[in-house]
Amino acid sequence: MQLDRSRTAVVFIDPQNDVLSEKGAAWAAVGASVTENKTVENMERIFRAAKQHGYEVFISPHFFYPTDSGWKFNDPLESNEFAEKIFARRGAFTLDGFAGSGADWLERFKPYIEDGKTIVVSPHKVWGPQTNDLVLQLRKRRIDRIVLGGMLANVCVESHLRDFLEQGFEVAVARDATAGPRHPEWGDGYSAAVINFRFLAHALLTTDEIVTALAAGASAAR
Repeated sequence: MQLDRSRTAVVFIDPQNDVLSEKGAAWAAVGASVTENKTVENMERIFRAAKQHGYEVFISPHFFYPTDSGWKFNDPLESNEFAEKIFARRGAFTLDGFAGSGADWLERFKPYIEDGKTIVVSPHKVWGPQTNDLVLQLRKRRIDRIVLGGMLANVCVESHLRDFLEQGFEVAVARDATAGPRHPEWGDGYSAAVINFRFLAHALLTTDEIVTALAAGASAAR
């Protein structure tokens, strides 16, 4: 898989406080994995390389609005998200209370996300991009190769990966720019995800490898 700049984008899932900040609502479940993988640091390295070399960057966020509490059924993780108010916002058309909240971007990512060039698509409401406009935004730019990272490895990242593959994209997953939850009964989400990434993704790369490949893809495009 060659990361040709004209056809490749970086896609980060849920680069938000609730899953990446020590103060986030999900930190007890994901903090050990985030810390061990140096997830935040590696995501920032990929952000920086993508911007430096002129790649498109997309954010697929997870937001819940008060009206979503009207859902009549949820899976176990969704139920936990609602109980803990993870990714909660006060409404679809207001930013009241958003700044610094669990749904907000991690502070160190804001210079990359809020640079006026990064494409922030509509929120995915469960795990994959079937409920937002991410695929449309990629297709409109004739992008068919993706560098994928973000949170959570075994849930939203894997769900995005699977849908991208069904839609005909080539995908390289950044194995250390993601992390997963650990649960005493359910198991280690990150380890489960990496097994599936190996089976499914076109490439499973470290951040070092991705940064090198992004630079090479930019050079080839000149």
